[in-house]
Amino acid sequence: MKKKMTLTNKILLGLLLGFIVGLILKQIPSGYMKDTVILGGIFKVLGTGFTSAIKMMVVPLVFISLICGSASMGDVKKLGRIGGKTMAFYLSTTALAIIISLILGNVLKPGIGLDMSHMVSGDVAIGESKSVVEIILNIIPSNPIQSLANGEMLQVIFFAMLIGIAINVVGEKAEPLKVLFESANEVCMKMVNIIMLFAPYGVFALVADTFATVGTDAIFALLKYVAVVLIGLLIHVCFVYGGAFKLFTKQNIKPFLKKFTQVAAVTFSTASSNASVPVSLEIMEELGVGKSTRSFTIPMGATINMDGTAIMQGVAALFIAQIYGIDLGMNDMMTIVLTATLASIGTAGVPGVGMIMLSMVLQSVGLPLEGIGLIMGVERIIDMFRTTVNVMGDNVCTLVVANSEKDLNLEAYNSVLDKKVA
Repeated sequence: MKKKMTLTNKILLGLLLGFIVGLILKQIPSGYMKDTVILGGIFKVLGTGFTSAIKMMVVPLVFISLICGSASMGDVKKLGRIGGKTMAFYLSTTALAIIISLILGNVLKPGIGLDMSHMVSGDVAIGESKSVVEIILNIIPSNPIQSLANGEMLQVIFFAMLIGIAINVVGEKAEPLKVLFESANEVCMKMVNIIMLFAPYGVFALVADTFATVGTDAIFALLKYVAVVLIGLLIHVCFVYGGAFKLFTKQNIKPFLKKFTQVAAVTFSTASSNASVPVSLEIMEELGVGKSTRSFTIPMGATINMDGTAIMQGVAALFIAQIYGIDLGMNDMMTIVLTATLASIGTAGVPGVGMIMLSMVLQSVGLPLEGIGLIMGVERIIDMFRTTVNVMGDNVCTLVVANSEKDLNLEAYNSVLDKKVA
């Protein structure tokens, strides 16, 4: 019996076929069949249809998932200091991650050398210059229904989190509403899964259209994009996580790294933060972290800590802006930082949803969604690395918080080096 091809393999096949077909079409002279029937007809329907379907899911998915996430954070109230420290760690490291990605994107410029500005459909709306105060105040919607309709993502995020917190505070009386949103979240996730079934065809059309228009120049740009993301992940692991661990625990990092290889094996094979939760809880117990800390920080991290995803989103936003010849100002950069940081709370810890969140980041600064098709073929490769970084952040945070709460058994932690890895 033949093994069924996975969606990832289908997307990679779509990328490969799109590359081949695109290069073939590049050699064919312009004409009615090539320009109108194939590029302007079949490929446009498949490619634009797919990106439109992704765009369709951005607002409902972010809105509903953020409400569910905020409504389920009752432990923050119960655990008090642990909750506050955990939230501060996750949100600050995510903000640092996106800042690192924007610096790398501006310095290394992965999209320079590939000009796709002529492929932008319609006018690109980049926000007008605003003061920091105006940007912060603009997060609060005066009309939340209008914000939802217009896709004003920062306002949608603020409104969703406020609803979730209110549901959490009200408690038992709001339970039916909480169940309703949880059911709606499951439906939204299933809709995303259905749309992703068409990803191989959308990727094929978008990539074929790209290579038929710009040729082999896109390959080098794509390799630069992957390299910049991986560099960003490495910097974040070494300096942000390594620095935070050393600064706040004053311990040898080797016992943690020795145990974390077990978690990394799961994240690399599944590209899912949620799948790593049981293994993370197990190694945290072996490293001497108390149950009251690890049972809170690890599940919460799988939900809201998406540093690796934030790095990908920052680099991808600049990459897409550069290949389309769009200049992003400081206000746009700040919007990307805020949007990606807050959106990390609503990013589900499963493969594939990162593309939906990237759509939201692109939408927040008016960048064309068509650029997603170009990077989607290499997304799975990046996904394995960024998920591993996400989960490493969950584990480092757990050790930092446990140490600050005197909930870390240092004898058990240091004895790990004397034992064989299970």
